[in-house]
This record gives sequence, structure tokens and C-alpha cells, in this order.
Amino acid sequence: MSDPFNRRRFAAMLTKETRQIARDPSTFLIAFVLPMLLLFLFGYGVNLDTARSRVGLSLQDESEAARSLAGDFQQSRWFDVQATGSVSELSTAMVAGRIRGIIVIPNGFGRQVAKGGGDIQILTDGSMPNTASFVGAYAEGVRATWAAARADDRGMTKAPPIQTAPRFWFNPELKSRYFLVPGSIAVVMTMVGTLLTSLVIAREWERGTLEAIMATPVGMAEFIATKVVPYFLLALISMTLCAVIAITVFGVPFRGSPFALLVIASAFLFPALGQGLLISAATKNQFVASQVALLSAFLPTMLLSGFLFEISSMPKPIQAITYLVPSRYLIPQLQTVFIAGDDWSLFLPNIAALIGFGMLFFVLAVRATKRRIA
Repeated sequence: MSDPFNRRRFAAMLTKETRQIARDPSTFLIAFVLPMLLLFLFGYGVNLDTARSRVGLSLQDESEAARSLAGDFQQSRWFDVQATGSVSELSTAMVAGRIRGIIVIPNGFGRQVAKGGGDIQILTDGSMPNTASFVGAYAEGVRATWAAARADDRGMTKAPPIQTAPRFWFNPELKSRYFLVPGSIAVVMTMVGTLLTSLVIAREWERGTLEAIMATPVGMAEFIATKVVPYFLLALISMTLCAVIAITVFGVPFRGSPFALLVIASAFLFPALGQGLLISAATKNQFVASQVALLSAFLPTMLLSGFLFEISSMPKPIQAITYLVPSRYLIPQLQTVFIAGDDWSLFLPNIAALIGFGMLFFVLAVRATKRRIA
């Protein structure tokens, strides 16, 4: 009876798999070129920061109060007043997309202020709901600040007994890059871990080399290990490169430890590689395997992991589905280790969940492969 795990045989197969990876340009394209493109896309192309909104200003009152409020809007850090005129003229500009909102200071505004009132009209472009909400909220904020300052100047109000001073921990400037770039590393690891490994057994079937492997005394542990180890190391190298670029190029703070990042990445690669092998063993076709990997791993990581969309804002049934997405347990860990530091009370439950997913995927992958090799 043959040795179920022979070191020389394992080393030979591992060398064969490594050389096969080195000869395949598409592997390096997916492992290094595409991750860099994704990193720069999310670092520079995607920006969720609240920027100055382009608006139009319709000043329909010539009173001192109306001109004062109009001046505050023009000097506000939140607005870029690009046009003034009547509402009909500004509506044309908003339809064309040149401005995202119209602030109307109506006729009689000065008289309303003298009586203790003073309403303005805010028209926003509802085709962009987030921007419309920003314009409405910040316009009301400018008006309220102006009214409070005007009342103070006239001695009409007293200072409130309690004042609030908001503080934002870990990301004081609220830069979206600080959580988008670490989150994009999860996308990279999913792509390298699942997409690449989804092709390995299918490639053997298509090239006809799996029949030769069947004729050898190779054990199942050796076969699976030789498929996993090279891609595990490749994914770790790609992750390390992305982390270095995130820190040095994008200026994302790294307040945790390299050891914690390595443990987190290794725990996630366990289910990612297992899922890829399961897909590869089940499909036996590289094209089908790549499509299944994109649909079952890449897209859920983008949409259902909390990377781009807050899970708490999703409908309850979708929130339940996110518990089946392994990257859901990776995103909070990456963002924490980068911008907050090591928090093992958060890490350990998520690592345990990832290991559970990995064990399930590898058991299924071994069973799917045994039916063809044993």
C-alpha cells in the first residue's frame, strides 16, 4: 500500500504546480495587475466624501437680510454657487446637470425676518438622491447658522446652557478612502483566492492531465495541498503589496500589527481557496468555473459584505443572506486593523466564522474531487 503522504512526491507536484503558475501570464495579470487597478480605482475614482455641491441661487428679494443670507451661501464651504438668476433659468441648468440644486430666497424674505420668520425654498435634483439629501440638509444648516448669528448680533438670544462638540474617532476627517481602500483589499483577496483556484482542477480536466494524475499513487491530501499552497502564498504576496501601496501611496493609516493582518488574511483565504476548489471540481470547465466564481464570490463581496453599502441599511431578508458571505466577516476586520488597531475581541469571532466556512468548503471540495479521482 502506498504512502498517503510522500514528501518527495508532494515536493515534485508542488514544483510542477508552481512552474505551471509561472508559465501562465493570466495568473500574474489577475494576481498583481488587476488588484493594482482595483486599488487605484477605489483610491482615486470612488469618492464618498461630502464635496462642495454645485447649486444655483435665485435672489428674489433686495432686502439687507436677503443679501446677507445670499452672501453666506456664496461663502459656504459646502456650496459652489455657479449661477444666479430666475428659477426658470436655473431649472434649465439643473436639468442639464450643471447644478444639483436651486436655493430660492423669495420675495418678502426681509419682511418675514423682521417678524421673526424667514423661509427659503430648496429645489434639488431627485435623480441623485444622496446629493439631493446633502444639498437640502446643508442648505438648511447654512440658513439656521445665519439666523442664529443674526440673532446673536442683535442680542436676541442667550447662549445655550449645553454645547455639543462632536468628535470622530479613528477617522477625524471622515475620508472615505480610509475605509474604501482596506475594503478593496478584501475584493483583491477574493479575486486571487477564489477566481484563480476555481480554474486549477478545471484546467487539469481540459488539458487531459488529470487522467495521468489518477494513475499515480498520489493521495487526496497531497493533491489538494499542491493546488492550495501556491495560490495561498500568491494571495498573501498580493495582499501584502496592496497593503504597502495603501499605506505609502494613499496615506491610509495602519494602526494595527502586521501579525494581526497576516492572521486575518490567512483566515479568509481558507474559505476563499476552498470555495474556488469546490467550484473547479464541480464544473470541470474553466469558463463556467470563472463565471460561477464571479457570481458566487466576487459580486457578493462587492455588494453584500458591507464594503460599499451598509448592511444595517439593507432589507432584513438581504441582511440574513449576508451571513452566508465569507467576506462579510473580513471587511470589519480589515477596516479595524487599518484605522483603529488590533481588537481581538472583534477579530476572533470573525476568524472562527471564516474557519467554519473554510472547513465546509474544503470538505465539499474533497468529496467532489474524490468522485473523480479515487
